[in-house]
Amino acid sequence: MDLGIKGKRALVCASSKGLGRGCAEALAEAGCTVVMNARGAEALEATAAEIRAKYGVEVIAVAADITSEEGRRKVLDAAGQIDILVTNAGGPPPGMWSDWTRDDFIKALDGNMLTPIALMQASLPGMMERGWGRVVNITSQAVKAPLGVLGLSNSARTGLTGFVAGTARQVAGSGVTINNLLPGTHDTDRAVSLDTGAAKAQGVSMDEARKARQASIPAGRYGTAAEFGAACAFLCSQHAGFIVGQNLLLDGGAVNTTM
Repeated sequence: MDLGIKGKRALVCASSKGLGRGCAEALAEAGCTVVMNARGAEALEATAAEIRAKYGVEVIAVAADITSEEGRRKVLDAAGQIDILVTNAGGPPPGMWSDWTRDDFIKALDGNMLTPIALMQASLPGMMERGWGRVVNITSQAVKAPLGVLGLSNSARTGLTGFVAGTARQVAGSGVTINNLLPGTHDTDRAVSLDTGAAKAQGVSMDEARKARQASIPAGRYGTAAEFGAACAFLCSQHAGFIVGQNLLLDGGAVNTTM
């Protein structure tokens, strides 16, 4: 399917690896110019070079901490006039409710709520003026089915979801859509980190912890960055203009819910 976005300019955050990379690759395959961001310059440059060579599109790599004002300014200045924004950030560490301090919550909010909001506030006016735009926020299945050990993520990402719910309806009339992708367990570094923690807590091997979690997913496996990226690219396409303010689960059926 031709997604109809060849030549569009896309900014994809946290895209040197994992789900962000999957989104950057899918948008590059669709013919977009892709502005990639991550903290680590070496890994980012390597990924950008691979995508550039594979898809033959312009790829701009901007190493910066997107959660800081200085970092956002650097990325947005390099990105210029963007048509597509994909926000993404690594989730806060797992833990127990009794251990988290106010500083822990502020850090989680900065990374997983306030930064995406700031990027939208910077990008939406131009999109609305031009009459077309797409925003996809990568959040988490925990928005629909909270996990106790991920309380920091539950809190921050749910706050972002509330902001999007109202804002998406305000900008849709200008040809701009905002939607959220809610990943379940995908085969990324985040899964490795969580499986490592589970193995340690349960006194089992890493392989046993992984198999146990896969068994809890109706699809019987972890998702891939490529299929996640394809879903993101569709939401950014010309065909998704009537999808507004939605929260799309990509979790292999792990969240057992009717709605």
